[in-house]
Amino acid sequence: MMASVRQQDTAPELAVRRKLHAHGLRYTLHPSDLPGRPDIVLPKRRSVVFVHGCFWHGHDCQHGSVAAKFNAGFWAEKIATNRERDRRQHDELRAAGWFVETVWECQIEQRSVIDRLATRLRRR
Repeated sequence: MMASVRQQDTAPELAVRRKLHAHGLRYTLHPSDLPGRPDIVLPKRRSVVFVHGCFWHGHDCQHGSVAAKFNAGFWAEKIATNRERDRRQHDELRAAGWFVETVWECQIEQRSVIDRLATRLRRR
């Protein structure tokens, strides 16, 4: 079942990419030479963007705070591990001089979130 969960080119990621492209920002995708293989990389601006699903990465919104109905212990540990890995990868990228942004799945339809992100990325 988990094999059917996509890691790249997810609907939220495609939506963010379309919106950033509409703002005139150009990027590369999923480089294997950076920690965590960020979803979107703007090399000229030395910036990376991660697009996270709220449930999978434990966001504190209505979608991310949903507890699993089955095998709850496994999922709680899995999400905690994901959060720790995300923090570690973000720290590694910042230490290497990268500007790191995270866009949550629940924020994608909020135009102001993407507009602010695009503005911050253009200023870099």
